[in-house]
Amino acid sequence: MAFHFEILKKDETTGARLGKVHTAHGVFHTPAFIPVGTQGTVKALTPEDLREMGAEIILSNTYHLYLRPGHERIRDLGGLHRFMHWDHPLLTDSGGFQVFSLNDLVKISEEGVQFQSHLDGSRHVITPEKAVEIQEALGADIIMCLDECTPYPAGHAEAERAMDLTLSWSQRCRDSSRRDDQALFGIVQGGIYPDLRKRCVEALGGMGFDGYALGGLSVGESKEMMHEVVSQTAPLLPLDQPRYLMGVGTPLDMARAVLEGVDMFDCVLPTRNARNGMLFTRGGKLVIKNARFADDDSPIEPGCSCYTCRHYSRAYLRHLYLAQEILAMRLNTVHNLHFYLNFMGQIRQAIAEERLKDWVKTCYAQWDPEETDTGQQDPWGSSSRPNRAGAKKRGEKSFV
Repeated sequence: MAFHFEILKKDETTGARLGKVHTAHGVFHTPAFIPVGTQGTVKALTPEDLREMGAEIILSNTYHLYLRPGHERIRDLGGLHRFMHWDHPLLTDSGGFQVFSLNDLVKISEEGVQFQSHLDGSRHVITPEKAVEIQEALGADIIMCLDECTPYPAGHAEAERAMDLTLSWSQRCRDSSRRDDQALFGIVQGGIYPDLRKRCVEALGGMGFDGYALGGLSVGESKEMMHEVVSQTAPLLPLDQPRYLMGVGTPLDMARAVLEGVDMFDCVLPTRNARNGMLFTRGGKLVIKNARFADDDSPIEPGCSCYTCRHYSRAYLRHLYLAQEILAMRLNTVHNLHFYLNFMGQIRQAIAEERLKDWVKTCYAQWDPEETDTGQQDPWGSSSRPNRAGAKKRGEKSFV
């Protein structure tokens, strides 16, 4: 099989690892941030843009591609890599989270998930077998089991029921998997309860997956609760396989999780916030529409090597954003994703040089209160996955 995980270095004082994941479409280095290309595109960017800024793997969404344009059409057109002009590692999630967060009327049973399309109201059923079938047709290098994302808050009994269903579905995904050029990851559920997370890890480990993800986090719980679950659960996962924290998060969320041994991350935060005019800097968030940038001829972040910072001023970016020009979306996204990918590259370098703990402390120490509008512990705000308890996707104040 083409897929395997190579650990290059382990940090002696933390759980952090430096590694390489080998896939049928090439290698990506870990710890890795995975840009989100939900519908077969990272919004506002081309694949060439992504490669230029150092992206080695991207994520697309099974739910959205199943509904439009359809997995069979993508398969017949040569698979998702060819369809979207991305000949590098590609991960698809199972679509379960989107089913739960974008639909009011969802029926969950042992069979699978019945739901209505948010596009046209048509009815669909995704079973574990169907989730694997769709992802095999798309042809991603890493595919995910169908799981039930535990809402927050959820009592122990509700979290246990969702975990048990996730385990049942995981075994069915494992049994129905057919392609030997794809890696199948199991997803650990169990809410905020350590005993359930431990049981889920043990059961999934017995099924023999190629990697393991932590799901059901960043759905409304506090940051400290999330980090506690990660710190309790990540060390239980197999040492020789990649660990993936789904839907998380801010730069410091990722840095803290790397210390616990997490290898892979994805989050819409850099791209979604870019479209809403919120830019990431070492000192925290910069809201480009603020009047104080109207005559500011400096780049978003002095010293940043991204295309946007090399060529454009804060004043110009503010003008584009207020004028609702499409270029604002593109230039903001270039900067934010460059920031995230560079941040993860610095983490890898710090692990290689055995100074990760000190580097993370420096990140916390260099916040600039003038550059952030939040009084939270993390100057970049919180992750922005919608909470399934609300059922609906959060609205975005964006001009697209």
